[in-house]
Amino acid sequence: MKSPSDLKILKTIYRMYYKDFENYTVDGPNTRGSKIYVPIDCKRVAEKLNVDSDIVFGRLYYHLQEKYGYRKDAPFFTMQVNNDRKCVHFPLLASVLAGLEEENSKARWATYLSIAATAVSLVALFAEMA
Repeated sequence: MKSPSDLKILKTIYRMYYKDFENYTVDGPNTRGSKIYVPIDCKRVAEKLNVDSDIVFGRLYYHLQEKYGYRKDAPFFTMQVNNDRKCVHFPLLASVLAGLEEENSKARWATYLSIAATAVSLVALFAEMA
């Protein structure tokens, strides 16, 4: 089974938890310890991605935190914020996701242009041979 990309993991978390981030209130039923840190359920994310939950946790805790965490007092992924466990820095996640989507789009366009250039070259080659 193929491991999900960083892009796919972050996109899944973003889609699953955006409403939780958006609906933050200081007082009320959706109260959590912090607006920017959203607790996530690695098991639910893993089910969406069809992988083991330790894969999702490991990627967040060991890989993405190392790669995108920018300060010790503002981590990308942390085990606890107040009473909330396994939290992502949601605005930072959104920023990283936007960057990964932009990189992916550029790579896709480069691939399409290469395919088109190859097709034009082949047509010119066969036209020359005929």
